[in-house]
This record gives sequence, C-alpha cells and structure tokens, in this order.
Amino acid sequence: MTDRRTQLAGNLARVEERIAAACAAAGRQRDEVTLIVVTKTYPASDIRLLAELGVRHVAENRDQDAAPKAAECSDLPLTWHFVGQLQTNKVRSVVRYADVVHSVDRTRLVTALSTAAVGAGRELDCLIQVALDAESGERGSRGGVAPDGVAELAGALASAEGLRPAGLMTVAPLAGPFAGRPGAAFGRLMEIATDLRAAHPAANMVSAGMSADLEEAVAAGATHVRVGSAVLGVRPRLG
Repeated sequence: MTDRRTQLAGNLARVEERIAAACAAAGRQRDEVTLIVVTKTYPASDIRLLAELGVRHVAENRDQDAAPKAAECSDLPLTWHFVGQLQTNKVRSVVRYADVVHSVDRTRLVTALSTAAVGAGRELDCLIQVALDAESGERGSRGGVAPDGVAELAGALASAEGLRPAGLMTVAPLAGPFAGRPGAAFGRLMEIATDLRAAHPAANMVSAGMSADLEEAVAAGATHVRVGSAVLGVRPRLG
C-alpha cells in the first residue's frame, strides 16, 4: 500500500504540473481548473489513497463499478461525478451517490433523472454531453447530443425538479471534422458554452480534456478535466 501511495502521489504531482503549466500558458489561474480523477476499474482502496493525497473529485463511468465504491467511501469528503453513457434503468442507483452527471444527452434521461432525484430528496448538477461528431438530430458514437440540440436539453433541465443545468461536457471525437484535432473540438465546445450561458448564466461548467489532451482543454477554457490513466496508470481491460 505504501508503494501504491507513493506511485499515486508521483503521478498526481506530474498531472498537477501539467495543469499548472497549461494554465500559465493560457494566462489562467490554477484554481480555475478542477481535476477530476476517473477511477474506473480501480479499487476503493485507491480512492482512499487519492483522498489522503488531497483529491476531492472522483469519477466513474459504470454504475455497477461506481455504486459499491461510493458506498465504501461514503465517509470521505468527495464529490462524485458520473461520466459514462447512462441508461435510464441505472438512474435510480446513480442518483443515490452522484453529485454531478456529465452525460445528459436526451430528454427521456432528463425526465428519469428528475423523478429519481425528487424521490431521493437530492439536487443534481447536470452537464449536457455534446457530440461534435453528430449531425443534427443524431447522437454521437460515444454518446452526446448534436450541438443544435443543446438549447432544448438545457431548457428541459432548467424546468426539471431536482436538476440544475450546470454546463457542458465533451469527449474529443474520433470521427468527423474534429477527429485528431482536440484543440479545435474544445474551442467549438467553448463557443457552444458561451451561447448556453447567455440563456442559463449559472451553467458555467465545461468538462473537457483527459490524460492525452488536457493541455488543449485548459487552453480552450475548460473548467474541469477528467484524468484517469495519467494518475492511476494503465490497467489491463477486464474480461
């Protein structure tokens, strides 16, 4: 465990250096960017070590992994983010532990989240996932709504009990005009975010950038970066 703590501390320090350098290059303050550590496939013991090392935001992308870890770590001062594609049959479970849902991409999901949040007596911050590889009216290959669907979803969130439209999320696309161009993709997301804030001023979160492209996200103006492997290491896929 001591070796693992040392490993995580070193990885965290390197990621912090990267974020700080990216902020300095962009003329931003370091505290403008929140690091979310994505802990998928890693055990609750790692989350405890991360909390000891000062991490306050953790994320998961599968409810079957997240729910038991969140329960085991419920004593820790953590904000839990759900960042994966979310099926409506998982919503009641996710609402019990998630503070922020990053992957809202359809009105049916808004309705399900609202019902579950009210039932659980909770209020959730919700980010609209934008698919920059999707045509009008379509969903992206990795989830998300096409850019022209953002306004409608934001309106649905704003009127849904128990939910708050908190901003936008994207994953750098693997296809389409922004494939291989994360900086351009994140720049486009910021344009959409500016339009969103005009209608919903409190929706000021922009979740973009992962281990490979966090610098481009910070340069574009992201408020949150989602980093997994650069902190936890690369783990073989299970099954």
